[in-house]
Amino acid sequence: MVPDIEEEIEELEKEIRETPYNKATQFHIGKLKAKLSKMKERLERQGKGTSSGGGYGVRKEGDATVGIVGYPSVGKSTLLNELTNAKSEVAEYHFTTLDVIPGIMYQGGAEIQVLDLPGLVKGAAAGKGRGREVLSVIRVVDLIILMGDILRSDIDTISDELEAMGIRLNKKPPEIVISKKDRGGIEVASTVELTNLEPETVKEVMRIYGFINASIIIRDDITVDELIDHLRGNRVYTPAIAVINKVDTLDEEEYGELREELRDWSPTFISVNEGAGIEDLRQRIFHSLDFIRIYLRPQGEKGDDEPLIVKRGATVEDICLKLHSDFKEKFRYARIWGPSSRFPQQQVGLDHVLEEGDTVRIIIR
Repeated sequence: MVPDIEEEIEELEKEIRETPYNKATQFHIGKLKAKLSKMKERLERQGKGTSSGGGYGVRKEGDATVGIVGYPSVGKSTLLNELTNAKSEVAEYHFTTLDVIPGIMYQGGAEIQVLDLPGLVKGAAAGKGRGREVLSVIRVVDLIILMGDILRSDIDTISDELEAMGIRLNKKPPEIVISKKDRGGIEVASTVELTNLEPETVKEVMRIYGFINASIIIRDDITVDELIDHLRGNRVYTPAIAVINKVDTLDEEEYGELREELRDWSPTFISVNEGAGIEDLRQRIFHSLDFIRIYLRPQGEKGDDEPLIVKRGATVEDICLKLHSDFKEKFRYARIWGPSSRFPQQQVGLDHVLEEGDTVRIIIR
């Protein structure tokens, strides 16, 4: 009898758990993890483990989008109402929020869309409680708020659910370059010392992912999981902050113990009912989104006093699209003053990356 793919996945996960990791077992564990990842891909393609019904459609608005993620009844809806102009239903029972409720928060000149998402349950990544549909929305936000309260403060468990769905929190994608070749097998080169992977492990994982002749250049000290993430190519890397609600009910000793328990997350402690900590959270959201301010200077006029808020790494093309689609279609060139220019009024194209405090003049046909 051919084993079911889900049974094979369970067996592989068990073997990985029970195999001690050391230099002697690195190759074997790397091979197992690559096979496990491929099996999970097959399972996703077959549609197993996914929840039935449609997903949640949310149109992104504003300068950035933030998703509030947590278990039911930790105060997500009340927090949304405190941060924004939205009205999300609030009740003293689980699963009040059955849809995604958006609102707009105004902070530091930015319009930030905040989404109140249905409460996660343990096993959400496997589809429990329509978890996959909720997690599909989380994949497209610019910042995640992991929210708990004093009774459900296990932020790591929520983080694990997101990790299981390919959402990497507070991490950057590893710098890896792979080029296919006509012959010669797989060549491994690195610009840093690899302390977690041997070249043979890299080659074996790549073979499992279908590479026969290729060169790979690794510029970070990666793990096998990071290599697999790169080969799968569907991971998202999103900043996250932790928030703990209802701290007004704790005494000083309990508060100190909770801070110590969650010190790795450096959470913001709030009480949405009392309004405590909300302004600190608003400021932390703004700074975590890594905004920069850009000033516009129309032809023949002085620069605007009010900045245009954009994410760090934005280009002249992003500015054009933010203003109006016609600006990109009729674009000729732009003039730049400020930190990103080599000299005042430098002429640049759409792909020019802007920096904090730049002034931009867009010339159109």
